[in-house]
Amino acid sequence: MTGATAYPRQWWKTPAAREGLAVGLVGLYGVSAGALGVAAGLSVAQTMLTSLLLFSGGSQFAFYGVIGTGGNPLAAVATSTLLGLRNGFYGLQLSRLLEPKGWLRPVAAHLTIDETTAVALAQETPQRSRIGFYVTGVMLFVVWNSTTLVGALAGEAMGDPRAYGLDAAAAAAFVALVWPRLFGRGAHGRTGPIATAALAMILTLVSAPFTPTGVEVLVGATAALVVGLRDRGRPDAAATEPTEPTEATA
Repeated sequence: MTGATAYPRQWWKTPAAREGLAVGLVGLYGVSAGALGVAAGLSVAQTMLTSLLLFSGGSQFAFYGVIGTGGNPLAAVATSTLLGLRNGFYGLQLSRLLEPKGWLRPVAAHLTIDETTAVALAQETPQRSRIGFYVTGVMLFVVWNSTTLVGALAGEAMGDPRAYGLDAAAAAAFVALVWPRLFGRGAHGRTGPIATAALAMILTLVSAPFTPTGVEVLVGATAALVVGLRDRGRPDAAATEPTEPTEATA
């Protein structure tokens, strides 16, 4: 490991690590996922299996929703898969930023979700992005699956978990994370990120009535994909990338 990629000895005290730990608390709303899984007719073991393998709130809620309304299991799998495809788009960008090697590649792939992506991209250097990504991912994985188990065991005792507003926690946290970036500087100035977000929202809303559940998310994601492909290789975009300071310790 070179000096440019060495990590501070007390990396857990860095701002990126603290941010990751804080965002990881969003996983507390896994209680609602566990309760919804059992309410949909799954056993505690089945609910936990989907939680461990999917590790994506949106995909899990979609799966439980289709199953709970008597839908075909294949339709439930297809819907949750469509919603989870956005993580693949995240992975395309994060793979160059995180540069995982060996056994970290499948780990990073499984931990690539909304929250970990937002924390990683919010950092100023690749080194801090890696710290933020993995701290957020591990914290979320532990908290999410632990609280999912609690919710599944509580089962019908909770009633409808949406009545507590727990299903909105993840969306609120993600908006809080990306909001500063919408008004930051980029290749397009201040209006670029806002225009991209607005275009994605319009595409999603317009396509929702005419597409199967989950497809509207992919349609909206094409806005960011088009902008990203257009910016690829731009000299001005490369010039704005921050340099990573050497933080090697003796």
